[in-house]
Amino acid sequence: MHLMAHARPLISALALGLACLAPAWAQELVSVRNANVNLRAAPGTNADVLFKLAQGYPLQVLERRGNWLRVQDFEGDEGWIARSVTGNTPHHIVKGTTVNLRAGPGTQHQVVGKAAYGDVLRTSRRQGDWVQVQHPSGKGTAWVASSLLWGW
Repeated sequence: MHLMAHARPLISALALGLACLAPAWAQELVSVRNANVNLRAAPGTNADVLFKLAQGYPLQVLERRGNWLRVQDFEGDEGWIARSVTGNTPHHIVKGTTVNLRAGPGTQHQVVGKAAYGDVLRTSRRQGDWVQVQHPSGKGTAWVASSLLWGW
């Protein structure tokens, strides 16, 4: 029993240390389910609207309070959104000024289009440092370097 009493703080410290090492993508993310969804200053439909969010817009969940989520976007802006208008369909947002959409996962592949800062792209899959997204035109898929995107 004496040995076990000393082991508990060590195990707790180890668990805390491992939690701090969790990668950013391990955080809970949601996406906006509908177009023109309100991001509010506080939880509740009477709270001031801070922004209107596009369908698919990815958000990191910071807190849950009843039917509301306190969230943060890729620019660090925070607000509250009704849980009912969020979903778990993965999306990314473009954080580079203008990014190349490529035919494959690498710079050696042909550029098949462009996306601009703030464009929301539905995620198809990841491969290494590249993300396959739905082409904004709706025709097929394209690849973007993950360093130019935020989301999941």
